[in-house]
Amino acid sequence: MQLFVNDLTVMDFSYLCPERGMVGESWIVDVILNGDLNEESMVLDFSKVKKQLKYLIDLHIDHKLLVPVEHVYSEIERDNKTDYVKVDFMRPQGRSIHLNCPAEAYAFVYAARVTMPTVSDYLKDVIATHLPDNVEGIELMLRAEVINTPHYHYTHGLKKHDGNCQRIAHGHRSKVLVYENGQDSPELQTYWAERWADIYIGSTEDVVCADDVCFRLASGDFTQHWLFAYESSQGRFELAIPKAESELIDTDTTVECLAQFMVNEHKRLQPAHSYKVLAFEGVGKGAIAYA
Repeated sequence: MQLFVNDLTVMDFSYLCPERGMVGESWIVDVILNGDLNEESMVLDFSKVKKQLKYLIDLHIDHKLLVPVEHVYSEIERDNKTDYVKVDFMRPQGRSIHLNCPAEAYAFVYAARVTMPTVSDYLKDVIATHLPDNVEGIELMLRAEVINTPHYHYTHGLKKHDGNCQRIAHGHRSKVLVYENGQDSPELQTYWAERWADIYIGSTEDVVCADDVCFRLASGDFTQHWLFAYESSQGRFELAIPKAESELIDTDTTVECLAQFMVNEHKRLQPAHSYKVLAFEGVGKGAIAYA
């Protein structure tokens, strides 16, 4: 017997990619459970599937940075006393990425690449130990939202957030809708999709100097990187990321602030025009700004 649940949850996270760098992503999770009927004539109660499996998936993937442990670029050092982990992703030509964060900010995928199949395998191993005896196996189908308009992948961190959004490297795959003088503007939507393709969006108030972070480049040269660090309720977060793959804004990087940033940019370039921007944060949620 099989039990299925579609749209169980959406995982918003980022991952390290040798070509693209730090990539924000949003994947929808569908699940199938294989097993015998229990004493309630069920494989598993739907309420338990939705509650327990969603909890495990969110706990182990959502709002984390996924690191491909077996890639040659990945260098990982854990401090067992503090439970902090340094990750150096040694991409060549000044494109390396460096982090020092609490261990809970990462998910370590034992593969050379972070892909839907490798993440599915990672999650199945985690979930398998929590299933009742009558459930013989689980299938996880990961998929991206079908977006037929321009979209982008971005990563950020929200230090003022009480929950897991405070982690300095989590992200989303998001569409954007821009209206100019009341008319849908595919051209302006494409502009943002290209400008923010695989981008890290950081706040200027979180920029620090090399003396304020614990990691070091082999050359000691951080001129091609932005350095970010902040303290939040989960601990201290530090990140070095190439400037060419980042954008600084003068506010926090909540979706509300990003929507306002976009609409202000358009208004600055065309003051006589009116604008409306719908900025999405992953799947089915976001903010609207007007100018």
